[in-house]
Formats: sequence, structure tokens, C-alpha cells
Amino acid sequence: MPLRPDRLRVRDRLAGRCVVTALLLCLAGPALAQSTPASAEPEQRPDIDLYALMSGTCSKLTVDGRDFPCKEVAFFHSEKGRAHFTVALDDPNDDSHIIAFSGLNGHRSRVQQDVYELPVDRMLLNSKSRPKVDGIPVPSTEASHGVCRQVGSFAALKVASVSCSATDQAGRSYELQFVSDGTPITLRRILQSSTNTAQDAYP
Repeated sequence: MPLRPDRLRVRDRLAGRCVVTALLLCLAGPALAQSTPASAEPEQRPDIDLYALMSGTCSKLTVDGRDFPCKEVAFFHSEKGRAHFTVALDDPNDDSHIIAFSGLNGHRSRVQQDVYELPVDRMLLNSKSRPKVDGIPVPSTEASHGVCRQVGSFAALKVASVSCSATDQAGRSYELQFVSDGTPITLRRILQSSTNTAQDAYP
């Protein structure tokens, strides 16, 4: 019996969240691992200290000349200051097709306080053909240059849009134009940062 359209939307939304969660584990997996009782090593803390999930539509998502739709964008921030804007592509040929715009020293704009800017220095590219660790594909890393801009505030749980543009060393271009559907973002703090200035590194 075919699923009703409303149930299809729910199923697709849940599938998107599962893929994004898988990337979180992929990015933070080594640091999330804990020592076993037989190990003499101390328990390791996770590196990711905050992540946010934003729902909406991609008016543009281009990967090396190919256009894709998407429904959600995730933001990850690590204790060491690296941040990622991560997109799960709606690719009918690859349910593990994920890209992330990654960079350091993200900051709020001094001109517009509701604008967050992240200089991009690498792209993380994931697909079903990538090698797996503990069943999770490990993304390839491509040195790149570009920038992401987010309009909105995590504190208010509202994000209006995210735009990213980057080019890797091989000349491949990546572009994202994402518009929120107005749903409050899902925000999770995994760790409390030890620095007083960390809040300025968050959108």
C-alpha cells in the first residue's frame, strides 16, 4: 500500500536527520570513543561541543557543476574552534552523499550582529564509496578557499538563511543557498566551552 504524502514527508525528514547524525558521528567519532574498563587510558571527551540542525530548502546547491536539492543544514562546532556547515544532499543514487564547508575562526559580523561568517579552508566530501570506520563512511578532505554566511541567531533559535561558496585546489566549486522554513532550529550543547570568548565563535 503506497504511503500518503504526509507520511512520505515524515519518512524523508527522519531519513535526513539520520544522515546528518551519521556525519556528526563521523566527524566526532574518534573523540567520542571511550576507553574500555580494561584500558589504562583515561576516558576521552568528545571534540564537538555544539551542533544545530536547521530545516528549510536549498534554492541552490551545486557540487562541481551538478545541482542537488536538500532539506536540512547542520552546523557543528568543535572545542578547537573548527566549524562545519554540513549538507545532506537529496541524491537518489547515493544516500550517503554529504558535503561540509569547514573552517576556523568563525565570528559574528561587527556590522550586523545577526550575521555569522566562517572562512572556509577545506571541504569534507562523503559518499557511499568512501572507506568506512565502524560502519560509517569517512569523508575525504579537500583544501579549499571560500566563505559561509549565516543570518540569524542560535540564542533565539532562529536562522533565516545560510549561504556558502568555496573552490577546492582542483578547481571544483561548491555553492549553497539555504532558506529556513521558519521552524525553530534544533540546538544541542554537548560540552561547555572552557573559554570566555567561545560564545563569539557561535552564530
